Amino acid sequence: MLRCPNACTTSRTAAGATMPTAIADSDVLLVVDVQNDFCPGGKLAVPHGDEVVPPINRLADRFRHVILTHPGKRPFETVAVDYGQQILWPDHCVQGTLGAQFHDGLQIPHAELVLRKGFRPTIDSYSALYENDRKTPTGLAGYLRERGLTRIFIAGLAFDFCVRYSAEDARREDFAVTVIEDACRAIDVGGSLAATRASFARLEIATLAADAIA
Repeated sequence: MLRCPNACTTSRTAAGATMPTAIADSDVLLVVDVQNDFCPGGKLAVPHGDEVVPPINRLADRFRHVILTHPGKRPFETVAVDYGQQILWPDHCVQGTLGAQFHDGLQIPHAELVLRKGFRPTIDSYSALYENDRKTPTGLAGYLRERGLTRIFIAGLAFDFCVRYSAEDARREDFAVTVIEDACRAIDVGGSLAATRASFARLEIATLAADAIA
């Protein structure tokens, strides 16, 4: 399939300014947790979560490098654990179950890596780069640096948790980060959506519309 690494796009920073963007060979599309349990009918369904599948498929065709994340595991009470406050989620994405499988509509045959996270029994996992203690690495940052991939475009589920934490940690690791917001969906529990937008503005994490590059 022919891809256009120099295709021009337009991105929007969290502050609202527009700037030209180009997809290059050093860019990577990170597709976060597009699994059955996060889609309608799943055990922790994100509202309209399945709607991200078509735009993500189209986006993936424009990137030479694509990585998928696949958590394998935990109702909405917050408890204190060793690494801070943690929301207790319904059991979801349990290894070996249908809910843990990628959505059937996700078609990205050229994905280079399936990053498995959330398998440690004492630490929950949102970010693709660090577990929720924010210090146990998944290995993704090192993988990206070894491959010479310097800019991360993020899409998937959920915008205000796993996408947010992945974007924040990628910035902390000095990667350039763009979130493709309309290829994400949010849970929005306890003001999490507003908090995510505020965090992106503070960290200058850019957002991009999928149709700018699809």
